[in-house]
Amino acid sequence: MPQTETDDRELISQLQDESTKRSAFSKVVTIYQKRLYWQIRKMGISHDDTDDILQNAFIKAWTNIDKFRGESSIMTWLYRIATNEALDFLNSAHERHSAQNTDLNDVLATEIHNDVYFDGDEAQRKLQNAILQLPEKQRLVFNMRYYDELPYSQMSEILGTSEGALKASYHHAVKKIEEFVLSV
Repeated sequence: MPQTETDDRELISQLQDESTKRSAFSKVVTIYQKRLYWQIRKMGISHDDTDDILQNAFIKAWTNIDKFRGESSIMTWLYRIATNEALDFLNSAHERHSAQNTDLNDVLATEIHNDVYFDGDEAQRKLQNAILQLPEKQRLVFNMRYYDELPYSQMSEILGTSEGALKASYHHAVKKIEEFVLSV
């Protein structure tokens, strides 16, 4: 069940009260864990790495909970943290694979094909492989818009990018995915 604005304000109030902070954060984890897991996972990251990144994101959120001012929704704040953690992971992975003269996208595509947690059919595998060919920012924008159906205004808050730039990124991503799927 999605959080309402009233639920969010109440939860923020509980997070700011020392006597209810721990239980409120536990609620936050329960409410957002699955959505954040899939946000990270859709970036082409393995199940085990996604679990690690998600844990790091929640640790970072807990560590910085006193800095959260409630100017955005809890979901937006957590998405930003999780997205940054995932991008940091991917950047480190790119550096490791560049040093080894391997292409990270090829490695991620192989992992999708061999992943016991991936239960999609061949069409879904093609779509995932096409998404992996996108630059990270386009991949992120595509996933947030296509799968999560986030409005551009919320994506703008999460990514710190203008709505116009996000619309352009999504449009380019869709075109690249169409081209990739049709060429395979």
